[in-house]
Amino acid sequence: MSVLIQCKKKSAKKEEEEDLEKERKRGSERSPYKERGGEPRSQQQRESTGYMFTSADSKIGVHSLLECLCFAGILFGWASLVFVLKSDGFFSYLCVNSTVNGTITKDCSEQDEQLSVIFTIASFMNNFFTLPNGFVFDHFGTTVTRLLGISIYTTGTLLIAFSNVALSVLLYPALSLIAIGGILFLVTNMQVGNLFGARRSTIITLYNGAFDSSSAVFLVVKLLYQDGVSLRSSLIFLSCCSVFHLIRTFLLMPRRHIPYPLPENYTYGLRCGDAQTSSESENVSGKSNVQNYEATETTPFKEDNSAKTKNPDMPVRSFKSCIFSWFFLWHLLWLSIMQLRHYLFIGTLNPMLNHLAAGDPSLVSTYTNAFAFTQLCGILCAPWNGLIMDRNKGKPREKGQSESEADLKAAILSLCVTVVQCVLFSLCAAIPLLPLQYLTFILQVLNRSFLYGGNAAFISVAFPPAHFGKLYGTVMALSAVVSLLQYPCFSLINGPLDGDPFAVNVALTILSCLAFIHPLYVFLHCRRQAARRADSDKTTSS
Repeated sequence: MSVLIQCKKKSAKKEEEEDLEKERKRGSERSPYKERGGEPRSQQQRESTGYMFTSADSKIGVHSLLECLCFAGILFGWASLVFVLKSDGFFSYLCVNSTVNGTITKDCSEQDEQLSVIFTIASFMNNFFTLPNGFVFDHFGTTVTRLLGISIYTTGTLLIAFSNVALSVLLYPALSLIAIGGILFLVTNMQVGNLFGARRSTIITLYNGAFDSSSAVFLVVKLLYQDGVSLRSSLIFLSCCSVFHLIRTFLLMPRRHIPYPLPENYTYGLRCGDAQTSSESENVSGKSNVQNYEATETTPFKEDNSAKTKNPDMPVRSFKSCIFSWFFLWHLLWLSIMQLRHYLFIGTLNPMLNHLAAGDPSLVSTYTNAFAFTQLCGILCAPWNGLIMDRNKGKPREKGQSESEADLKAAILSLCVTVVQCVLFSLCAAIPLLPLQYLTFILQVLNRSFLYGGNAAFISVAFPPAHFGKLYGTVMALSAVVSLLQYPCFSLINGPLDGDPFAVNVALTILSCLAFIHPLYVFLHCRRQAARRADSDKTTSS
């Protein structure tokens, strides 16, 4: 009898295992990754590869990269657009005839100032509106945010398309709308980095590099203009590309957010079958993973040593505690100073080239093209910064060191290298030698790629992902207020300095050195954490 019972138990167990295997196969067959040509993401895959992404993730990564590269940051191709706008006569009524040494020349300094104001306002809006955009993204999800961005961006391109010399004033809202819509594209695409696990920072910096490189779009517009294609035709084409954005929004992007770390078999985008819906999967996984985030710096402007010693991995912090932390303050200073330097350089590039080239339009056009071509290299430069930050992913952590601490330690070199690049770029820009500006252009695109890619990557590793959109928006909005200083700097150059930017460039070079405070503070923070771990180990062993 006992033998018969044992046989029945074994038979029942075998049948149960067979049923489980069949169920597993059915679930695999109806996996959304299978339907899109990819493979389901499993725990075994995560542990064996360390990358945690599938072929479907690679496809969505490429689509996001193309969107950032072709649309998101075209505002910063301003130098190329200014050349076209001046050729078309925008604000030409501000030019006046003046006599210099008995020679009648045309003075267009007021036209330059008006165009500089447009860029100042647009760059301010690009950053400042990242804050409300971040709140919209965090609260309403990807679909709503992208639809808002598409409508704003398309309105801006249409305004430029239908503006003319008599309606030059339309450039004010047009460039601002393009800036706001472009940053919405970037914010919604950066979450795609969460699909790539250990290479998350590399992907985020790559998208920021693509954002920088998209400034070359206006170079294409300029070259087409010189070949006979009107500005209106080019901008109408950009407006029609909204169809591409809509397709991505509804078919290839999540409705809400992509969580980090990813749950097993996470789904998103267009899918078929009767499995759990994408939105449900996103909501469940997002809530569970946000709760699991661990961070080290917990209190505003001070550190609770006892709490950290007992438990160095604290639960998710509030948004307020993140805003009032020293990490956020020094990061804001780091970003604001270098961003001001870049904005002033881009906004005054055309007048500066006119000054150095003695008004030769062919030389100005050549150097403007050279600057725009170097911007294409932003997408190549940005991943280097991400690789610097991700270099610790494949290494074993120190005893007792949390993943967030390891990420912060890896960020120190990235932050420091970015400041060094900015100082070198600013030094070259300050030297009034026209051929040297080729080197200035190279350093500028390299530093700008490191700056914005490093900004997003640092926020993603130093603060809870639940607050990423709000924190990214806040730091960009506050740095936008600082960027308004570019207009008084431009007025100073055009007024008392008589068009010579040397003194302002030297002052900004010295100011850039203050950004070294941020990597120094992060270094000291990591060293304190290591010292606490060592003390804790000694106490435990004794």
